[in-house]
Amino acid sequence: MRQPQTQDRQAALTTLSYRWCLTAISGLVLTGTLSNVQADMVYEAMETEQVTFSLERVAKGLSSPWAVAFLPDGRFLVSERRGQLTLVDQDGNQQALDGLPQGGLLDITLHPAFGEGEHDWIYFTWSKPDGNNSRSALSRVKWQGDSLGEVEHLFEQDRASSPGRHYGSRLAWLTDGTLLMSIGDRGVTPARAQASDDHAGSTLRLTDTGGVPDDNPFVDDDSTRDEIYSMGNRNIQGMTVLSNGEPWASEHGPRTGDELNHIEAGSNYGWPEVSLGNDYRTNEPIGVESMPGMVDPVYRFEGRFAPSGLTEVTSNAFGDWQGQLLAGGLASETLLRLQLENGRVVDEEVILDGQIGRIRDVRQGPNDAIYLLTDGDQGSLYRLKVVN
Repeated sequence: MRQPQTQDRQAALTTLSYRWCLTAISGLVLTGTLSNVQADMVYEAMETEQVTFSLERVAKGLSSPWAVAFLPDGRFLVSERRGQLTLVDQDGNQQALDGLPQGGLLDITLHPAFGEGEHDWIYFTWSKPDGNNSRSALSRVKWQGDSLGEVEHLFEQDRASSPGRHYGSRLAWLTDGTLLMSIGDRGVTPARAQASDDHAGSTLRLTDTGGVPDDNPFVDDDSTRDEIYSMGNRNIQGMTVLSNGEPWASEHGPRTGDELNHIEAGSNYGWPEVSLGNDYRTNEPIGVESMPGMVDPVYRFEGRFAPSGLTEVTSNAFGDWQGQLLAGGLASETLLRLQLENGRVVDEEVILDGQIGRIRDVRQGPNDAIYLLTDGDQGSLYRLKVVN
């Protein structure tokens, strides 16, 4: 059964707007008030139902950034879709790193044992050109202090498609050291997500060298690609592995059909036979709402949320937020808090709604902070911290 939302989103927005309005009138509480004390401080204190946080901009002027990763020395790596990997320090200074292949750069993640020398690998997904088409690909490059070593190509999807849409391309490490990679349906032929001999519209599970783990769910099925972990996924652009080892993903559905899913091995999430969204042109429903053998979403995002970026809050500095999900939205320009209990969303709250623009990535970072990337030609990296 599908789980209903536990709060009306408009009510949440109204409540948050009311708090900001009270602040503007009274001047007694710094709740969502723009600060002029520090040039990089956006909000000194913003009140939510469970915590009060500050929001500051760490870096600006990024070109369509997609993802952020955290180096052990406190610096940041930011991928930019033009194919650029940028090194950012705590003061916001930026250095372009040469050596990556020419193609749209998407997600990045560090090897789980990064920092030990032998495993100082940066993994990245990118759109590999193939004539007039492209393929989603996974590669890695060795980190050499302030520069990049030689690139190793690990995996590419089985067929090329028209470029430009539904790449998916989020990465997340499972607790056993294998790597999940999402690939979108590529937007032209949605039925590819139900084709077991096609990587499109799926999540893949790979070893850290790009191979197939022996216990993947379809390795003994000759009709299904060995790398496939789940299928029937339209376009996953947010993915995280919880502290308990469960992978969760936020997924673009069709019009008003964006989903949150618990990704389980061998499962089929329905697209395009099952969906909660409508056709963009006719506004008519696509598929049916539920079907035997297909997994229903745990949660449906309100309106045109356009999810991108998903993280679990793991720092105890965030108090009641610890263990909850933060989901970013592109078209909605929203940061949403989602509380899970027994695999269900039992509470939700709008944390940001348009204050910083299109949110592309959301990551739990070091130093008890959450980091947000905004999309666009002049994207920025933001840091969210609790105010005591």
